[in-house]
Amino acid sequence: MQSFLNRNEYLNHINTSFRFNKLNSPSFINNPLFDYNFMMSLDKKDYPRYLSIAYHMKTDKKLNLRHPKTLNEKIQWLKIYDNLPIKTTLTDKVLVRDYVKEKIGEEYLKPVLWIGNNFDEIPFDDLPDSFIIKANNGCKWHYIIKNKKEYINNKELIKYTRIRLNEWMKQSFFGWSDFETQYINIKPQLLIEPLMRDNPNEISKDLCVWCINSKPYMDIEGRKCAEEALRLSKILSEGFKFVRVDWMLYNEKLYFGEMTFTPSSGFMPDEMLNQDLYKELNKNLKLR
Repeated sequence: MQSFLNRNEYLNHINTSFRFNKLNSPSFINNPLFDYNFMMSLDKKDYPRYLSIAYHMKTDKKLNLRHPKTLNEKIQWLKIYDNLPIKTTLTDKVLVRDYVKEKIGEEYLKPVLWIGNNFDEIPFDDLPDSFIIKANNGCKWHYIIKNKKEYINNKELIKYTRIRLNEWMKQSFFGWSDFETQYINIKPQLLIEPLMRDNPNEISKDLCVWCINSKPYMDIEGRKCAEEALRLSKILSEGFKFVRVDWMLYNEKLYFGEMTFTPSSGFMPDEMLNQDLYKELNKNLKLR
């Protein structure tokens, strides 16, 4: 049996025909291991092998996909073996709106100011002073505009965002992830929403509801709108083994954020996993 190698030893041991991303970066754990072109060239049958390599390299732990025991391992299993087509639809920041509207009502949706796929077609004259531009096909693929006038007058910033956003319209976030398969087939679009913040300089308060077979769990109970978030998350999570439903509080009203099927891509730190909530999630998440 092959002995267990640490990350550096493993790097010298495995096949080096593929390329790595930022192995020595301080934020290594938060970055994808393999580069974009290599990820997009892989056959699906090879996903388990290279996911196992990525997990080993990032955590110094061997990934047990046959009998996952930790919450992180179970999320890795879900990436490969529970990739339902509906997850792609609900990961799409545009298409998920129809699902939410049908399930719980349109009143929980944030307003949409524009949808398109080309930065140069954005109608800036018609937009409010502050807004957020999102790519529907990625995680944290967005730009926040706090002052439209300042933004429009900054030619360098305009140039930069045009390049980045139009790049995102030609890419799959899967290629920048660690095998988050729900992103593979999303048709890229841009959407613009108003910047909904009680204080423009502060991030809006979020509520995260973790759901296992439609049973909701929340780390902080007693927060405003918590009971409503739990009730609605139970409805939205019907039919899924595991999903986190994210909400935003704005003007004391609850708004749907997104459905997250692979939180932290299954690389949550040990100090998080040792908290009571995550121990309970792991105990109750049964994959088969």
